[in-house]
Amino acid sequence: MRIITGLFDTREQADRAVSALEDADIPNADISIVGPSGDHESGAAEGAGIGAAVGGVGGLLAGLGAFAIPGIGQVVGAGWLAATLIGAAAGGVAGGLIGSLTDAGVDERDAHVYAEGIRRGGTLVTARVDDAHIDAAAAILGQAGPVDINSRRDEYEADGWSGYDEAPTSELDPLGSRPIVPGLPR
Repeated sequence: MRIITGLFDTREQADRAVSALEDADIPNADISIVGPSGDHESGAAEGAGIGAAVGGVGGLLAGLGAFAIPGIGQVVGAGWLAATLIGAAAGGVAGGLIGSLTDAGVDERDAHVYAEGIRRGGTLVTARVDDAHIDAAAAILGQAGPVDINSRRDEYEADGWSGYDEAPTSELDPLGSRPIVPGLPR
């Protein structure tokens, strides 16, 4: 299995990508979505709302649940990556999002950009596909409008960013929406 990944600036783009992957008969168990949780969102109810907005409740989108990622805070997600992150957090396993992505075969430099992209409000969609479906899955994600990962890395680095820091902290920002991580803007 290989990993096809796309970072999207909007949840709507990511939802369309997930629906298109499902329509292409990629099993829900091999698709994952992880993005920031808004103040009005709540797990499966939020997933059902998203599903209705994209033309019906898709299997994966209906199962969105909320959890926390160190350095990012509350997110919603579903699929294999979300399950990996929840399991790692429950077991006290270090590595978090970067480790989960690199363990799955994502380039470490790209994994840092994906994590930072989620921290900054983007939504990540991944699909585990066999060799026969790589091109189709990549085309689906490409048509949904993902960010260009290299351009986004250059943009972040131009602002002084040198890599995602997923060091956990219990201090919350004044709005209580995400942990404050030393060295990252509030």
